[in-house]
Amino acid sequence: MTPRNVEIDWEAARHANQQNWNDRVPLHEDAYGLDAFDDPTHLSDVIRHDLPVLESFLASHSVSGLDVCHLQCHIGTDTISLARAGATVTGVDFSRPALRAAAELAQRTGATATWVETDVLEARSAVKGEFDVVYTSIGTVTWLEDLDRWAAQIAALLCRGGTFFIRDGHPSLYALDEDAATLTIRYPYFGDGRAQQWDDAATYVGDGTVAHPRTFEWPHPLSEIIGALLRAGLRLIHFDEGRTLPWQFSPRMVEVDGDWAWPEGERNLVPCTYTIVARRD
Repeated sequence: MTPRNVEIDWEAARHANQQNWNDRVPLHEDAYGLDAFDDPTHLSDVIRHDLPVLESFLASHSVSGLDVCHLQCHIGTDTISLARAGATVTGVDFSRPALRAAAELAQRTGATATWVETDVLEARSAVKGEFDVVYTSIGTVTWLEDLDRWAAQIAALLCRGGTFFIRDGHPSLYALDEDAATLTIRYPYFGDGRAQQWDDAATYVGDGTVAHPRTFEWPHPLSEIIGALLRAGLRLIHFDEGRTLPWQFSPRMVEVDGDWAWPEGERNLVPCTYTIVARRD
């Protein structure tokens, strides 16, 4: 399936995406393996991957006792995992059903978290307080049109000396044809201001379908992502690229230690993720 490149008003695109993400909630409640959180020591795979990296850049080498804001938290599995690591967490998302599911999971499993319903681009005006850490991970910035506005929210949420962490799908990965028999460029790496209009009733996990299949995403090269954070006044302290993903981007990907990767002979040809750690001085 090839998306259409379209001119669309941000609010209209946001509304369509919100409907789609609302529809995903019951599907993801079934597919995310939430029963595993009945074990009080269980952490999500994403947090088990991200936490050692994040904590290596913290003065205390731990999130325990720190105030953490998790942007685009969806149904809260990573937020609750951060709480289990000892953080005081606030989860932020624009989907009311997702936050309802997150709150129910937290209550059922004895986790403590604050949930705030707002668009990530309005986060500073909706979320109280300043944070030692702002965290976001996997499947985030492509849903946003304006990364300068996104980065400004992050900088404003952080306290002095606070740390921002993101791990996400690599823009080079998103330029590839997920259905091709070889690594083949199909989609633009650089954006031109237009959105990519997708019509896909499936989601990235589980077998169900959504009632609102139309979504809008924006390609953002690494230069734009890093540049937005720098323009917001943050200082880059770590950058890395990874060879695996926590979801199966392409049917050709193979499972590797619970994650997904290209076949062995292709793993050094293209990055799958990037990780950025930045600080507000």
